[in-house]
Amino acid sequence: MAHPRTYRDDDPFLAELRDVCLAFPESCEVEAWGRPTFRAGKKIFAVFSGIDDRPYGVIFKPEPDERPALLEDRRFYVPPYFGPGGWLALDFQARTHVDWTEVSELVDGSYRQVALKRMLRALEEG
Repeated sequence: MAHPRTYRDDDPFLAELRDVCLAFPESCEVEAWGRPTFRAGKKIFAVFSGIDDRPYGVIFKPEPDERPALLEDRRFYVPPYFGPGGWLALDFQARTHVDWTEVSELVDGSYRQVALKRMLRALEEG
């Protein structure tokens, strides 16, 4: 099994991922399992991931109907621990450049699955 790698605050991509995740209403960052997790209230919608062979990425919960298509793309993989719950991870180093618009859309879908109604209203009004 791939082992999670510890993160550092100056890891590549982390600042950008924070910008994306913390822009959602009532989102916050909480360290758990030695990783930065991003939450809507108490519920996780994204995790800054890293395993031995894929050190930088984001774990998110895709819309169920989008999951099969995402898995056909080599940038996505089933992460340890989260995978059985339907979560996927996007490897930030699988391409030369990260498409932060795409990351934003993926994280948005994940956020919408756990956010409370008032958070979703704030997102729509935002």
